[in-house]
Amino acid sequence: MTTTTKKKTRKAPTKSKANISIVPTVEEGKVTNAELVSRRDAAVARGVASAAPIYASRAENSELWDVEGNRYVDFAGGIAVLNTGHRHPKVIAAAKAQEDHYTHTSFQVVPYEPYVALAEKLNALAPGDRAKKSLLVTTGAEAVENAVKIARAATGRPGVIAFTGGYHGRTLLTLGMTGKVSPYKKDVGPFPSDIFRAPFPSLRDGITVDDALTGLQNLFLTDAQPERVAAIIIEPVLGEGGYTPVPFEMMQALREICDTHGILLIADEIQAGFGRTGTWFAVEHSGVVPDLITVAKSMAGGYPIAGVIGRAEIMDAVIPGGLGGTYGGNPVACAAALAAIEAIEEEGLLARSTALGEHFRTRFAEIGARVAPFRMWDIRGLGAMLAVEFVTDFETATPDAELTKSVVAHALKRGLILLACGMHGNALRIMVPLTASDAIIDEGIAIFEEALAAAIAEQNT
Repeated sequence: MTTTTKKKTRKAPTKSKANISIVPTVEEGKVTNAELVSRRDAAVARGVASAAPIYASRAENSELWDVEGNRYVDFAGGIAVLNTGHRHPKVIAAAKAQEDHYTHTSFQVVPYEPYVALAEKLNALAPGDRAKKSLLVTTGAEAVENAVKIARAATGRPGVIAFTGGYHGRTLLTLGMTGKVSPYKKDVGPFPSDIFRAPFPSLRDGITVDDALTGLQNLFLTDAQPERVAAIIIEPVLGEGGYTPVPFEMMQALREICDTHGILLIADEIQAGFGRTGTWFAVEHSGVVPDLITVAKSMAGGYPIAGVIGRAEIMDAVIPGGLGGTYGGNPVACAAALAAIEAIEEEGLLARSTALGEHFRTRFAEIGARVAPFRMWDIRGLGAMLAVEFVTDFETATPDAELTKSVVAHALKRGLILLACGMHGNALRIMVPLTASDAIIDEGIAIFEEALAAAIAEQNT
């Protein structure tokens, strides 16, 4: 992949000229984004926020068109759901083929082979040599809740330890584990008991791995009796918390601590899994084998499905009927997931993720030095799961959420979809489909550069 990009003059998003056979929900040109914003404000709960004031009409691979026919390069990927891109042909074909047979029976009533086949595949992909089993559900938060249920049943203990900045879902139990108040936890407590929080290593806050591990040991002394802790849950790369990887030595230490105290280690791979970091699961980079892994997002190329993978004896701790859900492991989503996994394998998307990560790092470093000196404080992540963090200056490293917000807005005007993240809202994360072409990647990076320059100029006026 080349790391050079020709300078082009960008215009506002252009009307689509592509001849892609997709039936849009609303025919392009029949309604405006502003009209749909108005309808949404009247009909949809305020708490369901949307990052962009545009409405999708159709999408293909790493491109999206809104209802007005404007084209966008998609660096958000439906919040890391589309590692195989919008409407991957293999995924769509598998889902349609399944729909010709049946769309739902409920696995708890009349089971079906796609569920079993996907469980077999997940068990084979997950790290570790011990026998594994899987549970399929519908959402990431549901997967995390079930992982906690399984851990409690397997250990006979109630406690769960999570980390500052971690994100594990929006249900009440998962919010208890999520380590960020606004907007997720604001005004909706109280949260379940026996959930404890340990410090996460943070360069910004001066918290080293040793500091974090000391904090965990202090937690054992002050609040969380280790003999009553069922599980420690951690994202190998923080998602909403800022795309910060867990230092490998931290993961390895957690494994040792869990083994010492009979605690189960849960790797929350919902955002980092299925090739995003250059391996099937981000935890593989550390060499650590967790007891349970939660999965969702890019597992099925856009279809809603999630799951828990774990050691067989742990997964079997819950009695028959104690796990499941009406829609859990929907057959259409299972078929899509098997096809998405096959596409990742056949198209070499793990290696592609690694190459994309290197390309983005090189280009962002060049752009930061040239366009925004001393404002791009950090470029971090694993593989193509990368974030750029903006600050007011390098001396104080004060988070600059306003600049970040401005870059996102200027990028959207120019035809690039970006999302922010981080405890202070000052990081931009890259979630572009791994199937995006080099040309699309470089087009998006060029738009990012223009958006950053415009945001800096605006801030300086």
